[in-house]
Amino acid sequence: MSGLFQRLEELYAIGGGPGANRVSGSAEEDDAHRLAAGWMRDAGLEVSVDADGNLLGRSGRRDEVWVGSHLDTVPQGGRFDGALGVVAGLEAVERAGCGSVVAFRGEEVGCIGSRALVARGPGGLPSAFLELHIEQGPRLDRLGAPLGVVTSITGLARGDFVVAGRAGHAGTTPMDAREDALVAASELVLRIRDTALAIDDAVATVGSVRVEPGAANVIPSRVTVAVDARAPDLERFEQLIEDLGLEPSYRIEPVAMAPEVIAAFGAEVEARGLPRVELVSGAGHDAGILAGAGVRSGMLFVRSLAGGVSHSPDELSSEEDVTLAVDVLASALGRLCSK
Repeated sequence: MSGLFQRLEELYAIGGGPGANRVSGSAEEDDAHRLAAGWMRDAGLEVSVDADGNLLGRSGRRDEVWVGSHLDTVPQGGRFDGALGVVAGLEAVERAGCGSVVAFRGEEVGCIGSRALVARGPGGLPSAFLELHIEQGPRLDRLGAPLGVVTSITGLARGDFVVAGRAGHAGTTPMDAREDALVAASELVLRIRDTALAIDDAVATVGSVRVEPGAANVIPSRVTVAVDARAPDLERFEQLIEDLGLEPSYRIEPVAMAPEVIAAFGAEVEARGLPRVELVSGAGHDAGILAGAGVRSGMLFVRSLAGGVSHSPDELSSEEDVTLAVDVLASALGRLCSK
């Protein structure tokens, strides 16, 4: 087992199983940051922790390129999500002899660490930010490609639809006399699916349905349908929201990765004789927060196996693919540090 994978296993063991259990704000997340800080010191980096708990290992200039990700997980998460970006970032900084490695707090709960960083203003921001991450999906595996260069991070809108009906006795109300809110909500769910299908690369998910009064023998009088809608650029994002008729209670705009970083990753992928695959990230990441604040940012995805499952103990990437990804990351970092 390589040193990188050994470090991933050490992080994975924190909190016990099944899966990775280092939720944001927990003692386990603290333990992971302390472990990573020790690795940074061993690498000769200048280690600091900011007011919001973000961990930074510096190797040089204050405005240099940062590489990293996060160490918190969802409950019973996977060994690669977030942790790979931090461990690989440290190795990339050591190889390139430049840059700094960062471990952000609380990515899984809304990127709170990176948001806090950008809220404090330009003085604390890097000149560029690189993030290596597992894909968390099956696209690279389907294409037979070990790596993918991210071109943008999708926009995200969340909101609720409320469907009203009329309560009644489940046994005594004739079928043709019912105003069943759940039946109407079921039709709404299908419409949401069809709306997303009509827009290229858009997705929409109903992940929560609240039925009232919520008894088996009462016709539903009210149903709240929670919707998560995403699209890769502002035009399609706005179209999706409009076509759904959604009034978002939570919204994050799509954000493009920096052309200079895309080019650096792409050139290093091609230099190794690998197919240059460009794709959109359907999940949010710290790189998107920094990009939104004007930092030149980019992401490199490594192929997910096991059907692309993530946020699960079954999350999997091969040692061969990870080794390639770290090599590309380190070389791209060297390119950007020299500019």
